[in-house]
Amino acid sequence: MEHLPQASKLQSKPIVGLIGGIGSGKSLVAEMFRRRGANVISGDQLGHEALRQPEIRAEVVERWGPQILESDGTISRRRLAAIVFRDPKELQTLEALVFPWIERRIREEIGALRARAEVRLIVLDAAIMLEAGWNKVCDWLVYVHTPRAARLRRLEEQRGWGAKEVHEREKVQMSLTDKVGRADYVVDNSGGPEQLAQQVDDLLKQWGIDKMMIGNGELPDGNRPGRPSSETAP
Repeated sequence: MEHLPQASKLQSKPIVGLIGGIGSGKSLVAEMFRRRGANVISGDQLGHEALRQPEIRAEVVERWGPQILESDGTISRRRLAAIVFRDPKELQTLEALVFPWIERRIREEIGALRARAEVRLIVLDAAIMLEAGWNKVCDWLVYVHTPRAARLRRLEEQRGWGAKEVHEREKVQMSLTDKVGRADYVVDNSGGPEQLAQQVDDLLKQWGIDKMMIGNGELPDGNRPGRPSSETAP
């Protein structure tokens, strides 16, 4: 696989985008980078924030009705997902509402981080990065590989998603073959957390920025993977 130039030949504060299948462990890899001193931008968190914006919330309610609201008035991402993943046109409508806001916030966060002297590496963790075109802000793309059986088991345990729900989300995403073909690097998450952490350390060394990073490199929560992102908007 072709690799891009070393970080010193690109931006002084390179941006790494994480891509992979649903439930592959991208958020865990992002956390490992964070523990080593990287600054992480979470597309999933920005997706939550987008749906809380008054103008976006109003348009969502107007389009899909008050039944998609929780009792506290916030948008139920699960109810909204149940609607939009059954109909590509509805999903496109939702994406048209939230994607511009999310991309603007991504660019704002990148600008703010690059203005900070202590920042050495920026990691963008966004499940639908390639589909939304947000990869264009990245210097490198890292594909996180996890066998499908392990991904399905993780999603069932951590999110309560069955195979049908996973399939509904997968069918609106780029194929894994296409994703890995777009990647500059691949990490294998089929082993344990320690093996994955070693691959993260190897990438930092390969990029020539390991000596500039800070942080203790400890894994979060007793080496247990964190909660996966929702892998879509919503």
